[in-house]
Amino acid sequence: MAGYPFAFLMLIIHFSLSSQTSSTVNPCCYFPCQHKGVCVRYEADRYECDCTRTGYYGTNCTIPELWSRVRDLIRPSPGFYHYILTRYKWFWDIINNTFIRDIIVRLVLTVRSNLIPSPPTYNSAYDYISWESYSNVSYFTRVLPPIPDDCPTPMGTKGKKELPDASLLVETFLIRQKFIPDPQSTNLMFAFFAQHFTHQFFKTFGRMGRGFIKGFGHGVDLSHVYGDTLDRQHALRLFKDGKLKYQTINGDVYPPTVSEAPVHMIYPENIPKEKQLAVGQEVFGLLPGLMMYATIWLREHNRVCDVLKKEHPTWDDEQLFQTTRLILIGETIKIVIEDYVQHLSGYYLKLKFDPELLFGVQFQYRNRIAVEFNQLYHWHPLMPDTFNIQKEEYGYSSFVYNTTLLFDYGVEALVEAFSKQIAGKIGGGKNIHPRLSNVALGVIEESRKLRVQSFNEYRKRFGLKAYKSFQEFTGEETISAHLESLYGDIDALEFYPGLLLEKTLPKSMFGESMVEIGAPFSLKGLMGNPICSPEYWKPSTFGGETGFNIVKTASIQKLVCLNVKRCPYVAFHVPDAETKDVTSPELTTSDEL
Repeated sequence: MAGYPFAFLMLIIHFSLSSQTSSTVNPCCYFPCQHKGVCVRYEADRYECDCTRTGYYGTNCTIPELWSRVRDLIRPSPGFYHYILTRYKWFWDIINNTFIRDIIVRLVLTVRSNLIPSPPTYNSAYDYISWESYSNVSYFTRVLPPIPDDCPTPMGTKGKKELPDASLLVETFLIRQKFIPDPQSTNLMFAFFAQHFTHQFFKTFGRMGRGFIKGFGHGVDLSHVYGDTLDRQHALRLFKDGKLKYQTINGDVYPPTVSEAPVHMIYPENIPKEKQLAVGQEVFGLLPGLMMYATIWLREHNRVCDVLKKEHPTWDDEQLFQTTRLILIGETIKIVIEDYVQHLSGYYLKLKFDPELLFGVQFQYRNRIAVEFNQLYHWHPLMPDTFNIQKEEYGYSSFVYNTTLLFDYGVEALVEAFSKQIAGKIGGGKNIHPRLSNVALGVIEESRKLRVQSFNEYRKRFGLKAYKSFQEFTGEETISAHLESLYGDIDALEFYPGLLLEKTLPKSMFGESMVEIGAPFSLKGLMGNPICSPEYWKPSTFGGETGFNIVKTASIQKLVCLNVKRCPYVAFHVPDAETKDVTSPELTTSDEL
């Protein structure tokens, strides 16, 4: 019933547009089509909304069909779901040990994944369905099309004629005045994992133009370990027993130097090649935390190769390499869902990586990385003011491109240090270190070039209610008043600033929108991986039961502890205050397989 007044209003707008003599405003600039309806422009002042399979009908897809009316009446809000899933631990402890857990996890996976269009729909060059948008994987895809380029304001018809100065936004609302620790006790081990993991598919290729992705990987392919081209992969491979090249220092394995594995790495000119480490991602020399993870995965690859070689003495180098890569992809997905996303969600429901949960439902095993996901995942507020390793404190100038920290301290010491140091809160604003402000500035400027739709339009697209005011959005008065003076209208608030400035959920690192928009992208990308399909998810894909078991029992703790001499404290959260022994438990012999 609530849709009728809106439909009536849009009809008035439509007829007023028809009566204009100039007919200068593209009617799709008003974003009239609701509930995923598609705006199709005909004449200069005439449009139609395609409401097919939206569950709504009418001029602007605002009148619910019977089933939609019932669903909307009984469906709890996302806030209610989050409240229930993050409270009543005693209840979820019971559920986690019953078959009901599988039912709920399956529901979470399907509902979230269905919010992401598959096959992909738009890209930055085409704001309508086209074969080029589908087939040209050089582009990031898009969930919502770009804002039409002939609209009266940058965000359509709402807001001011010019958007606020991007530098002013960053300086006023995003730069840190004082470090704000994350209320979920997230640590730097999590922060570096996020950065390391996402660099395999967030690879903007600016030289190609707007909205392009470097390489052809649109998901978890471990190109950050193996390289995104065959030439780079071959330069990193040992071509013996399936292994990657490595060097040994004081009895420990580390990535080879650029002299030993001639691949392009981004380092300052003053760092000689014999100190430049060669890995799959060219930017990982930037931070010791990234190179730490690169070292762990290198060790894991060569460790798994030894396991497979023992199981299959007749296999050649190529089969050992390719099968090991599939195992490591599986390990990555398992760790991301059951350790990383589990921590991120704050849920007491224990998430589960089990591809068989989706075998009985319609699901497409293909993924495309979206512009919106790339924009959303700029979580630089996680970074602290300084980095603490043992008793030393490192500022950015002594931490960035410091190639010796990994060797000086070793993997164990870095893992323990990063696991014990708390990260920053992402949402709520004013928590980006000044050294990283240029990253936030670049995201805002890129979003404007790509004409990304407003924050409220994305909330509606992902089943959330649009905010009616800046005060409702921030939950306070001062910042909201300043934002209103700059943007003029809540419907003109940009996507990325909206994600970072939204009021945060209780005891959470960010707001509702980051959770409800980010989770579908994440889960679809993970479960849409080919290894999760019925054709791939079987022991033979991973070299038999031993390789399959490596995937099915993976965890962040095992990943680290099976590849170091001393098992340190390792987790995605800082130790609890009451925890006396922060050393990870020793792994049993069966765990070492």
